[in-house]
Amino acid sequence: MKGSPVPLVTTTRTGLVDQVIAQMRELVSSGEWPLGRRIPPEAELVTALGVGRNTVREAIRALAHAGLLEVRQGDGTFVRATSELSGAVRRLCGSELRRVLEVRRALEVESARLAATARTDEDVRDLETILDTRDAAVRERDREQAVAQDTRFHLRLVEASHNPVLIELYQGLSEAVLSSVASTFDAEGPADRHIGHTELLEAVRDGDPDRAVAEAGGFLEELLAQVGEDAASQSASRNA
Repeated sequence: MKGSPVPLVTTTRTGLVDQVIAQMRELVSSGEWPLGRRIPPEAELVTALGVGRNTVREAIRALAHAGLLEVRQGDGTFVRATSELSGAVRRLCGSELRRVLEVRRALEVESARLAATARTDEDVRDLETILDTRDAAVRERDREQAVAQDTRFHLRLVEASHNPVLIELYQGLSEAVLSSVASTFDAEGPADRHIGHTELLEAVRDGDPDRAVAEAGGFLEELLAQVGEDAASQSASRNA
């Protein structure tokens, strides 16, 4: 970000803090300020916005309190989440994988059920394309691409439910979903040992909600069991 122009406009003199908060929130949610990246330094923001340091600091404090930004003393301010909902999810779940998987199970199972009856031809085509790309990345052991496409598949499946409330809730979980997919992806394991989603896609395409529910719940139960086994193994190692 250093040396690059900041896409902000000079504010008016009314409601300065609220205006700065709104602009920063938009830069975060749009991806202009990417997740995990450091935002421009305070002096650059002051110049770009045409406001005082106190206004910028107050806006940053507000967004940090909402969970979108994280202030690291001596290191700068970083994007922590893309929305207040996502920030709340991260605070509640933290980095505990089991909690995230349990929330995913609640949302994704219902999404699969709804998608099986509400999906359009376009939804199915998109899901097929994403899954083909994901499976190709798994075969090629392209971990970054496989994780990204797997995460995208789950989001697109939720979108196929055409339930706006469910979609917004899941989007708020997007960073935690990405992290959980990355945590359970074995880059060194053989391709045929990775959990596939072909049967889930087929159930949705065939309009079979019961089978879609079984497939969506099944792979998440498998991941939860795997997490439990790993935790038990680590506990045994510590006590040995």
